[in-house]
Amino acid sequence: MIAILIFFFAHWFLSLFFHTFFLHRYASHQMYDTSKGWERVFYFMTWFFQGSSYLVPRAYGVMHRMHHEYSDTEQDPHSPHFFKDVWQMMMHTRQIYAGIQTKTKTPDPQFTKDPLPEWDAMDRFGDHRATRIVWMGIYVAFYVVFATQWWMYLLLPIHFLMGPVQGAVVNWCGHKYGYSNFKNGDHSRNSEPWGIFLLGELFQNNHHMHKDSANFAQKWYEFDPTYPVMKMMHWMRIIRLRPRVAVINEEKKAA
Repeated sequence: MIAILIFFFAHWFLSLFFHTFFLHRYASHQMYDTSKGWERVFYFMTWFFQGSSYLVPRAYGVMHRMHHEYSDTEQDPHSPHFFKDVWQMMMHTRQIYAGIQTKTKTPDPQFTKDPLPEWDAMDRFGDHRATRIVWMGIYVAFYVVFATQWWMYLLLPIHFLMGPVQGAVVNWCGHKYGYSNFKNGDHSRNSEPWGIFLLGELFQNNHHMHKDSANFAQKWYEFDPTYPVMKMMHWMRIIRLRPRVAVINEEKKAA
């Protein structure tokens, strides 16, 4: 049982870290700069830890920019206020994502004018159905070896769909439940302490107000676990937080 729990939570948090650090804060918002070499490392790690649920950074970035521009309107790719349940929202999101990824849907130029990370070879491999099936087989094999109770196998669908599941939790709960620090003109909310367990992603109200701030926490009692890691990486010169982001955070610290 311990092995299964370690495996599950390691997969959850490592997948989530690269989701928020690379897909969200870099691909979508360009909150930091990094070398091409490190970008490729982060790109690979995103695929490695998302596994069967790998989300192509370019498609994710475009869709997330749409989400900010159209937040909680009918054009929002994943506002929970236009669907009766989270499954319908996920299917609608998947349809838009697939259109962007296969380039059958041409996004408005405003969503592609800022840089988007692209690595065609990695995306062709990581997004291939066979690669996803191999990952699913690896997850199943681990459970066959280490699972001691039947109910543990119920965790497998979460492993299979880790990235979309995390996105669904953030977009559904982050725009329906919790409190607001700012009037953003949408339904974005903050959820504490769940914001911590989602590595800062559930501070949606804060993020929609300061979408270029690398620190999703705003109040003294809020904590974004991803931000200190980014600060350390900045200090180590692995990434360079953009000056506008650093200024914003210093202003918040002073306030």
